[in-house]
Amino acid sequence: MSSNHSSSQTQGQAILRYKADYRTFVFIIAYFLISYGGFICYYLYPEMRTIGIMLPWFVLTCLSSFSCAIIVHNTIHSPIFYDKTHNKLFQFVLSLAYGYSVSAYVPGHNFSHHKETQSAKDNMRTSKARFKWHFLNQLLFFFIVTPDLLKAEKKFVAKMKTDKKEWFNQWKAEMILVHSIRIGILFVNLPAALIFIWIPHIYAAWGVVGTNLWQHDGCDNNDKYNHSRTFKGSLLNYFLFNNGYHGAHHDRPSMHWSLLPAYHEKYIAPHIHPNLNQESMLIYMLKAYIYPGKRVNYDGSTYVLEDPIKDEDWVSELYVNDNAHQYDFGAENNTIDDILQTTNSKTS
Repeated sequence: MSSNHSSSQTQGQAILRYKADYRTFVFIIAYFLISYGGFICYYLYPEMRTIGIMLPWFVLTCLSSFSCAIIVHNTIHSPIFYDKTHNKLFQFVLSLAYGYSVSAYVPGHNFSHHKETQSAKDNMRTSKARFKWHFLNQLLFFFIVTPDLLKAEKKFVAKMKTDKKEWFNQWKAEMILVHSIRIGILFVNLPAALIFIWIPHIYAAWGVVGTNLWQHDGCDNNDKYNHSRTFKGSLLNYFLFNNGYHGAHHDRPSMHWSLLPAYHEKYIAPHIHPNLNQESMLIYMLKAYIYPGKRVNYDGSTYVLEDPIKDEDWVSELYVNDNAHQYDFGAENNTIDDILQTTNSKTS
């Protein structure tokens, strides 16, 4: 009783669940300043339209947009506010930074990828990338898996229209908002919209989907520890909100990003193969995709590409009120009251 009361007091006094998410706010604000600041300057000040000014600004916008994509990933696993309404509103802001509905990240990632990692039900399993030159697998992975992700999203949305109406309404509102603004700015200034809004959003989506390849390719999904690569570089993890600690994240998907390093050191690092405990992502990427650039398993053994298989439908068998899914819907995550209400309705 006392612990529940203490928890209620904490929630009543705080807005954010974790103070670390002040960094999240800083990155989101920085994105809008950089992106829309670049758009406005390009539109209003023709004298600034030089390679020396626009190119670095464009690159910075792409990097900032990618950080926002990582924030989207974190948010649909672990919403940052105590209050559901705050989380729903925040997803609108994030959707504008990401360039697509935040809710739409849920089916392909939380359900297909996390629940069915590397299986036929994982719409972005790495075996879909089948080029002999491994560099092309990384470069084109986003384009290879996106059509299947969109198909699964379409099925998921149709199911949620009846099974989880609140999620469907949130998804629809985010889509309307994002596409209205993104299409609208094309008519204000087409080059500025492409340089500072559209292309950085495409880059962010390409980058965040592409992380799946270097995080899982050649790993052993049947092993308790060797299912994911971890990258421990402090600079990388500062800008990517500890998403280098991917093994810990797959072990505890709803764990807040600020807790992942400690979890990794205690529960993952003592057990995983040393090749999966990488210090530098840059060095790994150079070795994996440039030189020697060979596609190998995590332990250095020969990578054998399995025969291509078709995606299996995971949407039709999904029961949304299963308590196992209570943390999988982003801002529409079930609260304790939701779960109790569902349980009571079943037994009455």
